[in-house]
Amino acid sequence: MPSKLVVLDTESGNVVAKIDISGDTDDVFYDSKRHRIYAICGAGKIDIIEQTDQNNYKPLSKVGTAEGARTGLFVPERDTLFIAVPHRGSQQAEIAMMAAPPARIAGTAESGPPF
Repeated sequence: MPSKLVVLDTESGNVVAKIDISGDTDDVFYDSKRHRIYAICGAGKIDIIEQTDQNNYKPLSKVGTAEGARTGLFVPERDTLFIAVPHRGSQQAEIAMMAAPPARIAGTAESGPPF
């Protein structure tokens, strides 16, 4: 704790970066068009991490989802992230969609409206 996203150099096996992320992550996707990583976290957030160059990454935003929503699919051809929201209490099961954020997000690392 806290949960971390670890980026490895696939040739050397060396750790390139460690970034704190929200907990209970199931799926992580790389958006090559925007140089972003989307970590879908069951803690109720999608953590968006920006790749600033080959070996540098920084937290960009956290977008609110739903508790337990940790599974998803990024479809780059549609610039869309699909998130499986489970049934919990009064929360209905659904497939939520989030359009990939634009190249720059204004605000702080905690900004971003819920989808």
